[in-house]
Amino acid sequence: MISNVPIISFVTFLPLAGAILLIFIRSESVKTVRAVALAAALLTFATSLALFFGFNGASGLPEFVERASWLGRGLDYHVGIDGISLFLVLLAAFLTPLALLSSWRAIDDRVKEFSFFMLLLETGMIGVFVSLNLFLFYVFWEAMLIPMYFLIGIWGGHRRIYATMKFVLFTMFGSLLMLVGIFVLYAAYHKATGIYSLALADLAAISLSPAFQTWLFLAFGLAFAIKIPLFPLHTWLPDAHVEAPTAGSVLLAAILLKMGAYGFVRLGIPLFPQAAATFAPALSILATIGIIYGGLMALVQKDMKSLVAYSSVSHMGLIMLAVFSLNFVATEGALYQMLNHGLSTGALFLCVGILYERTHTRLIKDYGGAAARMPVFAGLFLVTMLSSAGLPGLNGFVGEILCFFGIFAANKVLTALAVSTVILSAAYLLWLYKRVMHGPLKDPEDKRLRDLDGRELIILVPIIVLIVFMGLFPGTILRKMDASIARYIESFRNKPPVAMTLNVPGRPAQEATTVAELER
Repeated sequence: MISNVPIISFVTFLPLAGAILLIFIRSESVKTVRAVALAAALLTFATSLALFFGFNGASGLPEFVERASWLGRGLDYHVGIDGISLFLVLLAAFLTPLALLSSWRAIDDRVKEFSFFMLLLETGMIGVFVSLNLFLFYVFWEAMLIPMYFLIGIWGGHRRIYATMKFVLFTMFGSLLMLVGIFVLYAAYHKATGIYSLALADLAAISLSPAFQTWLFLAFGLAFAIKIPLFPLHTWLPDAHVEAPTAGSVLLAAILLKMGAYGFVRLGIPLFPQAAATFAPALSILATIGIIYGGLMALVQKDMKSLVAYSSVSHMGLIMLAVFSLNFVATEGALYQMLNHGLSTGALFLCVGILYERTHTRLIKDYGGAAARMPVFAGLFLVTMLSSAGLPGLNGFVGEILCFFGIFAANKVLTALAVSTVILSAAYLLWLYKRVMHGPLKDPEDKRLRDLDGRELIILVPIIVLIVFMGLFPGTILRKMDASIARYIESFRNKPPVAMTLNVPGRPAQEATTVAELER
């Protein structure tokens, strides 16, 4: 039994403990540094498995909840997981050790600092998904920027400073508006109840006027839309992906982008349901534009990393469209597709990194006939791309089908347009595979294109296994999500439009302060 063990705190802060331990290891001891960092990441993943096996999910409520007074006045340490956040935590814990392994040869400068920031990033990522207090959520949300800033800025490519500054300026702007929204909600709840709280469950209990919701939704939504990134706020993403080291690109694509969609599901829609419904058509149109735009841009890219980056714009557009279809099936598809995109796109960046380590070029024109020298890699690369393209039998197909069914129930015209992602993704991915893997070898004497070694197999094979497993047995995951998704849908559909009775712990039930009083 782990009910009395602070398992979520262990999972969240084990990477931080590993990062602190690295401080006391000499920088010259590169092997020790790498071993300690990998051990911390693997221990975190092993501990996170206890969440999966111990999670019930039948009630739809958060489980493994931990709550302790922190800064006072409602700024508490309050964490837990439900079916919506569980698998995103597992995804972050699963991919971090693989990302560290991918840097084994690629990063040979300042290895200690690189490993430190990778572990710090893992704590920030997990912390966002487990936070049940809005202030704690914001702390982890902002904490992620620091390690990613250094990972791109120090170990990135030639244009790393430009890419880093663009990434930080975009995300900081959105985050500051969200902080203003948090202060407003904090004051609104205090006026409505007489107590201070930023617990998500408490904030969801107050109802605000449509006008008030609109401004708050915009403040939160801009931060989330930038992180996704939603068209036309996507321009930072290709630069960040192209310049980031492989490990940074993997976590950026697989985890950080999901935080925007997660933010809408966890905060934006439940807290401001009327505003979310009002903006849903506009956001759905922007998401559909992103699907088509990202796919078309991927078709004309010359750099493999840039191609995968634009494919993320397209795929995240589909997830966003499903989220704002505001029904059970679409939401289930969106959450499942978040996991699928994390695995397939993370694996695509790992594959590009493997090729880059051998040739030091990512230009598609510099390749050709690589499958002749790398048959094992060619096979794993093909499965990864077919997963991203949504081939039946692989994980991407399940997520896309659920998304399309849910979107169709909400808007048939947008569904017809969104289906273009299936054609476009098949086009640019198969075109990439043909150009890189088939045809004549560019240089028959080139010995650099050796096949995968043991370390690289350890990195790719577990992802491929999960891609196949999730394609064949989706119920294993969906069953643990269902109750939480149903509760989420019910929470914003049945929320009273203006005022409601609040039951405040330790106080008799009272009528909520009127919206007019809240807004004064």
